Amino acid sequence: MKFTAQKIADFIQGTVEGDENISVSTFSKIEEGEKGSISFLSNPKYNKYLYNTQASVVVVNNSFQAEKIFSCTLIRVKDAYVAFAQLLELYQKTKEAKKIGISSTSVIAKSAQIGKNVYISDFVVIGENVQLGDGCKIYAHVSIGENTKLGNNCTLYDGARIYDDCIIGNYCTFHSGVIIGSDGFGFAPQDTQDFKKIAQIGNVIIEDYVEIGSNSTIDRATMGSTIIRKGVKLDNLIQVGHNVEIGKNTVIAAQSGISGSTKIGENCMFGGQVGISGHLTIGNRVMIAAQSGIASNIADDKIIQGSPAFDIAPYKRSYVYFKKLPDLIKRIDHLEKELKNK
Repeated sequence: MKFTAQKIADFIQGTVEGDENISVSTFSKIEEGEKGSISFLSNPKYNKYLYNTQASVVVVNNSFQAEKIFSCTLIRVKDAYVAFAQLLELYQKTKEAKKIGISSTSVIAKSAQIGKNVYISDFVVIGENVQLGDGCKIYAHVSIGENTKLGNNCTLYDGARIYDDCIIGNYCTFHSGVIIGSDGFGFAPQDTQDFKKIAQIGNVIIEDYVEIGSNSTIDRATMGSTIIRKGVKLDNLIQVGHNVEIGKNTVIAAQSGISGSTKIGENCMFGGQVGISGHLTIGNRVMIAAQSGIASNIADDKIIQGSPAFDIAPYKRSYVYFKKLPDLIKRIDHLEKELKNK
C-alpha cells in the first residue's frame, strides 16, 4: 500500500514541508533510506544522515533546524520518535488484520469458547473450558491450558505456553517461548538432605496491555495469584517468581530475575540483569540500574545501583574511590617501605 506525505501527516498530526503528494510504501532507517520509503530523525547524532538519505519522507521534530540542503520531504511533529512509533503500529495492525481463520491442524476442546475474528494457526492446542476473546491471534505451536481466560485482541506468538487456570486481559502480547503459569520454585528441605516439592496450586493474572518478551517465564503462585498489572512491559529472558506482583506501567529489561513474593510498585524502570531477592517491597517510580542486586526494601522515587544496591549518588562517589584503589594501594605500600627504612 502507498500513502502520500499529506495522508501520513494527517494521521500523526504533522505538517508537511516539501512535496505533499510524494508517496511511500515502506520504512527505512535514515542512514539506509531508499526512494519510496519513510524514515524518522529524533536523535541529533543522526542529523548528518538527513542530507544524503534517499528516503522520500522523513519525520522530524518541530524544533529541527537544517544546516545543509536536503532532497527529502519532511513531516514536522511534536515528537518524531512517538509519531514514527504510531506509524509502525498502524503498519503492524494492518498486516495482522488480514489473518483470520482457524487451521485444520489445531486441536480445540469442544468446551472452549472461541471469540469472533480470531486467527488460530497450525498445531495450536486449546484446552477444556478455555475462553478466547475476540480478535485474538494465536500463532503456531501455542498451547493454552484448561480453564484459562484470554481477553480481546491478544497475540500469542509461536511456541508460547499458558498453563491451566490463568487469566489474561485485553490487548496482551506474548512473544515466542513465553511461559505463563509454570510451577513456582517451591521445595522444602528434608532431614534426609533432599527436597520435597511444594505443590503450586495458584495461578497467574495478567491485566490489559501487557507485553512480554521472548523466553520469559512467569511462575504461578503457590496459593493465590502472581499478578502483572496493566501496562507492564517485560523484555526477553526475564524470570518472575511465584506470588510476585508487578505494578502498572513498570518496565523491566532483559535477563532480570524477581524472586518469589516480592511486590513491585507502579511506573518503575529496571535495567538489564537486575536481581531482586524474595519477600521484598519495591516502591513506586523506582529506577534500578543494570546488574544491580536488591536485597532490601526500596522506598518510592529512589534511583539505586550496585550489588548490593544503594542510592545512585553515593554509589557514584564510592565508585570513584574504587577505581583509584590500585593506585592507593601502591602509595600505601610505598609509604610502608619508607617507614620501615627509617
